[in-house]
Amino acid sequence: MEYLIEKSTRKSGLVQVKKKRYLFDQIDWEQRLILLLGYRGTGKTTILLQQAHASPSQSIYMSLDDFYFETHRLIETVTALYRMGYRLFLLDEVHRYEWWSKDLKQLYDDYEDIRIVATGSSILDISKGNADLSRRASIYHLHGLSFREYLNFKKGLDLKTLALSDILTSHHSIAPDLLDVFDFETEFQTYLKSGYFPFFLEANKTYFQKLQETIQLVIDSDITPYEQLQYSTTKTLKKLLFVISESVPFTPNINKLSQKLETPRNTVLRLLDILGKAQILLLLRASTSGISYLQKPEKIYLQNPNFIHLFSPTMSNIGNIRETFFFNQVSAVHAVTSSKFGDFMVDDTYVFEVGGPSKTSEQIRGVPNSYLALDIPGGQEKKIPLWLFGMLY
Repeated sequence: MEYLIEKSTRKSGLVQVKKKRYLFDQIDWEQRLILLLGYRGTGKTTILLQQAHASPSQSIYMSLDDFYFETHRLIETVTALYRMGYRLFLLDEVHRYEWWSKDLKQLYDDYEDIRIVATGSSILDISKGNADLSRRASIYHLHGLSFREYLNFKKGLDLKTLALSDILTSHHSIAPDLLDVFDFETEFQTYLKSGYFPFFLEANKTYFQKLQETIQLVIDSDITPYEQLQYSTTKTLKKLLFVISESVPFTPNINKLSQKLETPRNTVLRLLDILGKAQILLLLRASTSGISYLQKPEKIYLQNPNFIHLFSPTMSNIGNIRETFFFNQVSAVHAVTSSKFGDFMVDDTYVFEVGGPSKTSEQIRGVPNSYLALDIPGGQEKKIPLWLFGMLY
């Protein structure tokens, strides 16, 4: 027990408290049970430690992949710590702990005066496991750094988020002011290559090595045990990811994929769904409601532009990078679906065609509420700078 307390005190004392992810101030910390889900390396642990730092006397941070929990149940540990006066329990990596759902439900029901904040993989399904937490937990999803956050973290800025409506109507006046505080040509390209994860700050030279390691860990340590995949299925999943990475954006022919992978069609669709939930892929669908994994996505993208540079360091397609950036940034806060006319539809209302400086509006001519999102520093009328969509969160 003393080991856990000492470890919590040490880690929370070392955390950087000034640089906070966008989600920190959106979380209602007074809720009794909070689940924070997201991809590895996005900053979930830091958020927990920052909260522990804010109230050190009653809070304790514990990682449930610690060897301690190989021989100790969480519910017994919390009971003992409760008697010592602890009331805020910050639990990391809950998906690595076998009894996570049952113990969280039991603690929630037994102790009305404690608060629990737990982090887990983005694939975590709170209706799975030994207890359904869907009626008890407040759930938050943490995305990678937006372009806005990247600039704030790297340059010490305090840029505020922009509403989509403001970008659409006032981009021509907003963009010039923002361009005064950063170098568009340098910073935007750097972000697209190696700025999506907060660890760019301390691992600039080894960024892609760490990026590759996180994908491997997500597949082997998060997806495989949680989804209870057999070794052969995990191998197929990795092969599927490689096939897609060679030709993104990928318009899937599921039957051909099934033949190429020598895997049943429904298994291919299930693996695509898992990779989407795990935030390794982005699946563009015709609708965001009533989705079953058995419904084929219209297009498949790697989840963020940094992944494109990882898989294709010398042959990255600029058009793919631009579309991936738009889809990635906008879908974090809005519903993005496929469009019959442009590249994307947002909130079932706005149509966007993404491209370079020379892109014309020919493809969306006459389409209501249609815009061009172009790789340009400043725009005019319905030609909007692509990078501005990185200011949404």
